[in-house]
Amino acid sequence: MSQPVGVDPAQDPPLVTEQDRGGDLPTTARGVRTRGALVAAARVIFERDGYLESRLTDITAEAQCSTGSFYTYFSSKEEILTAVLEAAQDDMLHPGIKRVLPDDADPIAVIEASHRSYFEAYLRNARLMVVFEQVALINPHFRAMKGRRGESFRERNARSIADLQDRGLADPTLDPYRTALALNGMVGRLAWHAFGLELERNLTVDDLVETATQLWANALKLERSAPAQS
Repeated sequence: MSQPVGVDPAQDPPLVTEQDRGGDLPTTARGVRTRGALVAAARVIFERDGYLESRLTDITAEAQCSTGSFYTYFSSKEEILTAVLEAAQDDMLHPGIKRVLPDDADPIAVIEASHRSYFEAYLRNARLMVVFEQVALINPHFRAMKGRRGESFRERNARSIADLQDRGLADPTLDPYRTALALNGMVGRLAWHAFGLELERNLTVDDLVETATQLWANALKLERSAPAQS
C-alpha cells in the first residue's frame, strides 16, 4: 500500500543516500543539462535492454554525448543506474493520493485511495521496477536500496495500522509491523505479476485496487463507515 492519508513521507529514509550517489553533482547549468540528459537516456536503455545487457555506448548515443562526458559525471553503469533510481524515487516511494480525503475519512476509502496511487505509480515505473528487481538479486548495493524501499512502506503502514487500532477500528490482536509486512508483500507481488512480469495482462488497476483493498479490510477487520445522515 502506498502513502496513507495523515502519514508524513518526510519520516521515511531516502531511497538513494549521498553515499550511494558517488560523484559530485555538477555546479554549472550546462553540467546539469548534460548529466540530466545522460540519466534520462540511461533510463531508456535500462528499460529497453535490462541492466545486464545495457551498454554505456548505447547510453551515450541515446543522450547524444561523448564517452568522455559520461565519465565526467559517472564512473560506472552502477552509478548511473543509481542516478536513474534517485530521479524516480519520489514517484516510487511517495506517489501520493491524487484525491484529497478528510482526516475523518472512512479508513477503507483511505486504503483504497492509497492502493490506487501505488498501483498507478507502479504501472508508470513498471519497466524500471523490473530492472531494480533484476539488479537487486546480483548486487548488494541495490539490494540494500531495495531493502530501504521495503522498510519505508512497512514502517509507514505499520504506523497507520497502529493508529487504526488506537482508534478502535482495526483488530487489536494484530502486530502492526508483521501485519504490514504480510499485506505489503501481497500488494507488491500483485503489482509485480500484473505490471512487472505482465503475467496477468487481463488485470487492470481497478481490479487490483478492488482486490487489495478488500483483503486489507478483511485482514484488519475494518468495516465501512455508515453514510452520514442528511
